[in-house]
Amino acid sequence: MKKSVASEGQSASELITQKIADLGDWRGETLARMRELVKQADPDVVEEWKWMGTPVWSHDGIICTGESYKSVVKLTFAKGASLKDPAGLFNSSLDGNTRRAIDIKEGEEVEASAFKALIREAIDLNSSGKSKASKKPKS
Repeated sequence: MKKSVASEGQSASELITQKIADLGDWRGETLARMRELVKQADPDVVEEWKWMGTPVWSHDGIICTGESYKSVVKLTFAKGASLKDPAGLFNSSLDGNTRRAIDIKEGEEVEASAFKALIREAIDLNSSGKSKASKKPKS
C-alpha cells in the first residue's frame, strides 16, 4: 500500500491530531473529546493509523476505532459484543457477533464515566486473551 505524502514521517498521534483539525466542525470536537476520554481511561493506550485514515486505539489488541461520517462520529469496539454495557452506550452495529459501535450525532454527549468503564473493560478483555464465547463450558 502506498503511503500518502501527508503521512510520511508523521506518527499516528500526529495524524489523528491532523484529522481532528481537518474536520474543523462538531465532528472534530467530538472525536477530540472521545480521544481524550480514551487516554484518561488508559494512559498507556497506543494510537494507530490504519485502513487509509482511521484512528485506532489499542492495548493488547484493538480497543476501538474512531470514524467520522457526515452525520455521526462512530466509535467501533472490536470486541464490543463481549462487553457488558450497563449504561447502554452501544447504539449501532448491534446485530453482529463481534463488534459494537457508539454513533454520536451532533449535539449528543456520551457519559464520560460509562465510556471510560467500557474502555477499561475492553482492555481487560484484550489482556485476558479470551472472549466470553471461549469461557463457556463445552457440552
